[in-house]
Amino acid sequence: MARVERGRARGRSREPARLLWLALFAAVPVAASDDALVVLSWGGAYERAQRAALFAPYTAATGRPVTVRQYDGGLEGLRRAAAASEVPWDLIDMTRSEAMAACDEGLLEPVSPALLAPAPDGTPAEADFLPGSFGRCAITHSIFATVVAYRTDAFPGRRPTRIGDLFDQSRFPGPRALQDTPAVNLEWALLSYRVPREELYRLLSTRRGLDLALERLDTLDEIHWWQAGDTPPRLLAEGEVVMASGYNGRFFDAMVNRGAPIEILWDGQIQEHETWAIPRGGPHPEAAREFLRFATDTERLADLARHIPYGPARRSAAVRVTTHPESGVDMRLHIPTHPLNAERAVTKDETWYARTRSRIQALFQAWRAAREQE
Repeated sequence: MARVERGRARGRSREPARLLWLALFAAVPVAASDDALVVLSWGGAYERAQRAALFAPYTAATGRPVTVRQYDGGLEGLRRAAAASEVPWDLIDMTRSEAMAACDEGLLEPVSPALLAPAPDGTPAEADFLPGSFGRCAITHSIFATVVAYRTDAFPGRRPTRIGDLFDQSRFPGPRALQDTPAVNLEWALLSYRVPREELYRLLSTRRGLDLALERLDTLDEIHWWQAGDTPPRLLAEGEVVMASGYNGRFFDAMVNRGAPIEILWDGQIQEHETWAIPRGGPHPEAAREFLRFATDTERLADLARHIPYGPARRSAAVRVTTHPESGVDMRLHIPTHPLNAERAVTKDETWYARTRSRIQALFQAWRAAREQE
């Protein structure tokens, strides 16, 4: 099968960026001052929302500045810094699966729900947060989703309605953009076979299930592989692809704030927990705990969801979500956990990924390399 494999064409151009990313992780010091709290986060619309809802209010309340450094996930930089005993960050905004893996490697400080503020009505934090929000080394603050979005002008007379349409290039022709990772891609591939959501990870634990998933991915003729979260909205807006995976908040920003002609396909959304974690050996561990308490109180989480549509991890915050401060859009309708959006959602099995990360990643990369050589 003939393919245009854009990931291959861009592989060389990504290498300088990868080296720059590793250099950024290893850079010491990175703070603007000795007192600044240094936070690793994801950049783009997400970082702008955090600055407005969390970082600026924290600085106003405490007088301590916040310095933000961007990354695209992964543990390699944290491992390198820990090995050198030069960890320059105070907090990391991490997916729960990566926080679990980092905790198991001893790279993160333990955190206790006891440090969290109660809800405004006095409900203890342990009862106010959603189930699964507390790990040994991380506290969930938001629920985000990886979704598929598409250009509204790409398919006259029809629109994608099911996640299986991602793989149907006869009815929905054109290039796709997918994240350069096995997570989410494997789940969607099996969902396209109509595998029940409850059976996904059981089947992915077998070689047959993994082969089925990779075979489905292999049917796509042209894939743009992305790593940074701001890439898929840009590729859609510029017309380089007609369908793309990405984070629901990034697509919302492109749709509402920049008028991009795209829509989100909520079917098959993969929900994940986003957490705050404190790296072991960071420069300001007590200030990091102070920030974690501040950033996870009810009002801060509700305000974050008003800026970017990720579901607050606290029940008391979810009921306080209202409208986007600039556009006036009702943010409740754009949150992954809203009942209309979550009807066919899949909760990512982060324990499964934490346990199988190295093996699944190696298998996926071997498939990618073989595909590029065809």
